Amino acid sequence: MTLSLDQAGRIVDAGLKHARERSFRPMSIAVLDAGGHLVAFKREDRSGILRAEIAQGKAWGVLGMGHGARDLFMRSKEAPAFYAAIAATSQGRVIPVPGGVLIRDAAGDILGAVGVSGDMPDNDEACALQGIAEVGLVADPGHGPAQG
Repeated sequence: MTLSLDQAGRIVDAGLKHARERSFRPMSIAVLDAGGHLVAFKREDRSGILRAEIAQGKAWGVLGMGHGARDLFMRSKEAPAFYAAIAATSQGRVIPVPGGVLIRDAAGDILGAVGVSGDMPDNDEACALQGIAEVGLVADPGHGPAQG
C-alpha cells in the first residue's frame, strides 16, 4: 500500500480544519511519502515564513529515524551529541519536536509522515493525528509527553 495524493490532501485539510475549530495559530502542514518526497502541503495565511521548512523537517526526521517525534524529542535530551550529529548529517533537516507523526497502515508498515508547525507542539501534533484519523490510517506520534 502507498500513500495517495488524495489521502495526503485529505490529511492536510482535516488537520487545518481541526486547527481552525480550536483557534490555533496559523498552521503549515506537510505530508511526505515513505521515501521522504513531499506529496501535499498547505500554509495558512499569516503562518510564519519558516513554518514550511519546520513542518517538512518534523516529517522528514520521523521518517529518517523510524520513530514518532515524541520519541525523537525524548532521545535528543538523553543523547544530545548524537542528535547534534544527526542535525549535521541531515543538513539541519531533522526537527525532533512533537508535531512529526508517522503514518502507518494496519499492518504497521510506514506509508509516510505528517509534519505540522504553527502552534505549540501538542497542538501541532493534534492536527496531524486528526488528519491521519480522517483517512483511516494509523498515527504513530511516538510516546511520552510533549515538551519544547
